[in-house]
Amino acid sequence: MKAALRIILLGLAVFILAALPAHALDKAKDEGSDTLSAIVKVKARILPNARSAETLGTAREGNGVLIRDNLVLTIGYLVIEAEGIEVVSSDGRAVPATLAGYDHSTGFGLLRLVTPIEGKPLPLGDPSELTERDPVMVAAYGGREGVSLAYVVSRRPFSGSWEYLLDSAIYTYPPVMNWSGAALIGPKGDLLGIGSLIVADAMSPGTQSPGNLFVPVDILKPILNELVEKGRAGPKRPWLGMSTEELRGRLFVSRVSPDGPAARAGLQRGDILVGVGSEDVSSLADFYRKIWARGSAGVEVPLRILQGTQLKEVGVRSIDRIEYFRARPAL
Repeated sequence: MKAALRIILLGLAVFILAALPAHALDKAKDEGSDTLSAIVKVKARILPNARSAETLGTAREGNGVLIRDNLVLTIGYLVIEAEGIEVVSSDGRAVPATLAGYDHSTGFGLLRLVTPIEGKPLPLGDPSELTERDPVMVAAYGGREGVSLAYVVSRRPFSGSWEYLLDSAIYTYPPVMNWSGAALIGPKGDLLGIGSLIVADAMSPGTQSPGNLFVPVDILKPILNELVEKGRAGPKRPWLGMSTEELRGRLFVSRVSPDGPAARAGLQRGDILVGVGSEDVSSLADFYRKIWARGSAGVEVPLRILQGTQLKEVGVRSIDRIEYFRARPAL
């Protein structure tokens, strides 16, 4: 069965990639000043005591996309808690940048360049027009060598264990290894998504179909101006500080953030989440929506958990996740 699925995937890849309009590929790959000049390398030096250092390290590198003359869009986990950020342009010039904005709800990070770079900003496209089997390009830093051909294999919700939810993520195949912050580009040469993850089940849940997950830029458009002006956007959602995994219809706590709200309330790795208040929870998405429906950051979230053999009711005083991260010391 697994071998048959691999054969089907390979066949679909050949068919779809062969169908990608030749003129669109030539334009995207040959006219570097119009498309690939917008793709940059992002290098971040993270604070030694960063909360995210344990899981993401203190030296991070990925990609970004120039979307305005002085603004680069990337995936937020590359640059959160950074004490120094460097952007390398398509012509190899390195310039410093600052974190202009971070949005946990979408996962986007926005960088402001200290000095301008060569490159034509990519326009934000309309990912809602993407459907399964649509051909796309994945562009990572490196000019033509950084370009990979792919196709969309599904559009569906994504629930991340770290209190993260996308209503309609973009899944592509075949997998690209340099995915972090990479640009998903459509045949029109516009930006449709930013690379976030490599996944094992791109086609559908439970399948063995490795691919990549991209965050669609249509969820950036409504918040972009606020993100630029204020450094953040939207409501302050309650955050509990724990990672949760779905397994056989149950939700298991897989990690508790040190000194976070869940840890202070006594939750532990291995606990089983049963409900929020009087309402049962059946999935990560259901769990998150019930938490966020309780109010803004700071609200107490009543959880029902199974800890060992004991069913407990625990109140967790939520916080704004930004408050948990370490801030760069003022100069």
